[in-house]
Amino acid sequence: MKTATLSEEFGSLVFDDRAMKARLSGEVYRALKQTIKQGQPLNPAIANAVAAAMRDWAVERGATHFTHWFQPLTGVTAEKHDGFLSPAPDGGVIMEFSGKELIQGEPDASSFPSGGLRATFEARGYTAWDPTSYAFLKGKVLCIPTAFCSYGGEALDKKTPLLRSMEALNTQALRILRLFGNKDVRRVSSSVGPEQEYFLIDRELWKKRRDLVYTGRTLYGAKPPKGQELDDHYFGVIKPRVQAYMEDLNEELWKLGILAKTEHNEVAPCQHELAPIYTTTNIATDHNQLTMEIMQKVAEKHGLVCLLHEKPFAGVNGSGKHNNWSISTDTGVNLLSPGESPYENAQFLLFLVAVLEAVDEYADLLRASVATAGNDHRLGANEAPPAVVSVFLGDELTAVLEALEREEPYIGSEKPEMMLGVLTLPRFLRDTTDRNRTSPFAFTGNKFEFRMVGSSNSIACANIMLNAAVADTLGRFADRLEGVSDFDSALHALLLESLRAHKRILFNGNGYDDAWIKEAVEQRGLHNLRTTPDAMKALLEKKSMEMLIRQKVYTKAELVSRYEIMLENYCKTIVIEANTMCEMARKEILPAVERYACAVAETAEKKRALVPVLGCGYEKHLVEKLSALTDQIEAGTVEVESALASLATIADVPELAESIRDLLLPKMAELRAAADEAECLTAKDFWPFPTYGEILFG
Repeated sequence: MKTATLSEEFGSLVFDDRAMKARLSGEVYRALKQTIKQGQPLNPAIANAVAAAMRDWAVERGATHFTHWFQPLTGVTAEKHDGFLSPAPDGGVIMEFSGKELIQGEPDASSFPSGGLRATFEARGYTAWDPTSYAFLKGKVLCIPTAFCSYGGEALDKKTPLLRSMEALNTQALRILRLFGNKDVRRVSSSVGPEQEYFLIDRELWKKRRDLVYTGRTLYGAKPPKGQELDDHYFGVIKPRVQAYMEDLNEELWKLGILAKTEHNEVAPCQHELAPIYTTTNIATDHNQLTMEIMQKVAEKHGLVCLLHEKPFAGVNGSGKHNNWSISTDTGVNLLSPGESPYENAQFLLFLVAVLEAVDEYADLLRASVATAGNDHRLGANEAPPAVVSVFLGDELTAVLEALEREEPYIGSEKPEMMLGVLTLPRFLRDTTDRNRTSPFAFTGNKFEFRMVGSSNSIACANIMLNAAVADTLGRFADRLEGVSDFDSALHALLLESLRAHKRILFNGNGYDDAWIKEAVEQRGLHNLRTTPDAMKALLEKKSMEMLIRQKVYTKAELVSRYEIMLENYCKTIVIEANTMCEMARKEILPAVERYACAVAETAEKKRALVPVLGCGYEKHLVEKLSALTDQIEAGTVEVESALASLATIADVPELAESIRDLLLPKMAELRAAADEAECLTAKDFWPFPTYGEILFG
């Protein structure tokens, strides 16, 4: 794609506002825009006109099929393709696509995870067109973003609760804005810019590692002589092969209207990042799901594999998806922008304090929203935040809130001018906040960066909980402020009360410091939910359930189903990893180490035959060590297999998850330790699969 044609190519595969304006009548276009912009109910009468225009647009671009593209609880997307073709009376065919087909589809609801909401024999489910997210083309298929629900109306997807949470936030934020006399705003939306981290490795090396193929991460691997210690990869020169990949990736994303903006090398070898421009949370979620899919497809064209696992390699950075979240009005105002005088900006302070209270009240729910087996490996080191949720505000906002709490005037200071001591370099003003890479929830100027989201996660879950918690807090604030005789005094009292009750969540220091973790838990009473079985209990906590039901984001049955599904996924993931470890140990590692030990022993015998006086101490010691390690690997494999057999008898999912955490994972770690030690002693020509050094630096 040439620069001169970028503006023409951008969104060329999307039935966006430009296409709708060109192909719909004025009346139909205005009605559809009312639904998209203001959240008004969709008029079914216009569906046929929209469907016809959408079909013609897609067919002109080579489309032969359409699909309702949805996001079931598998964490990936789903689609069933139907052709536009219908028989014509003369024996030919015509291209048909009705309003009914646009609005509603009927996939099988029993074959997707439902957490007990649907039995196998209860198959009917529905997809429903989401007109707030544009339809797009993938190859010859018109993809229509949709919600997915069961025959009984329960949400079986991630989009439906996300849309509900956005509506809850809109409702409560509007109540607050009306209190400040703002009558112009008609809609408030959360917006997100999810930074996507990923690894690129050579496809031929990937094929030789069963663990990467089956699980997306390395289950074995000794540390190479060099990792990320020299910090030479971060923002380093992008290698030509990777640059070619990034160029192709950008072109594919831009055609789909995805605002890919920033690309660079990340900290770990072979690790990279892509960051988009912010957009509304619903569209950002759809776009991020597409981005992950296209990243992997484009990688294959370049002989590469894109790894989206949170911790594909031990000892170096894992991959996250920093969720930059803010709230904006349809008039273009960012409600989390402090302005030049944040102390005097009462509306900003109210929204800020509401976010702090929401994060403190529902920190465990936010942790649960990012809980996966993969993310358990990532959190707590190598620039990933700890499992303890805290909020970083930076110096200025912290000082503003401290002055507010003391009920003293805030005496601000001008931004210092940065002078680097070289006359030819420009002077510039220093920001009022630093960037705390160890903070799970950091304020970064006019938004909050929720850094706990894992790289393979859908961003829907985190934003559902964040939207709902903030909406609930804003609702409580509105209940208290509406109808008061002295608004300013009531607002001041509310801000003071909330701040004093929830300031424990504020922490501007080093989140990796053991002293902080101890202080957070023992003195501040914050949660340290290190594993998924610990974190998922928050979904069933009475306070959390009542809030999510009150905001009409989930029903009780839907929450229970998510709890079951996420724990089942955790269990299945680790069981697959354990089985893969056993297979690799028995079929690859043990035979390889045995062959090398025999080769060393044979070498010793030949040396003795040639020079009888030689003692062969090196060979003897090495064979003894290798023999001991093969015994350890064999014993470790048996231990893992025995643990798997005992776990197979546990039917209760929560009990199974805790047993996997406490029994299976430690045995897997012991097996890996023995195998990694054997790798360090085994000659390169004998080791059965590519090492960390070959993959990361090959």
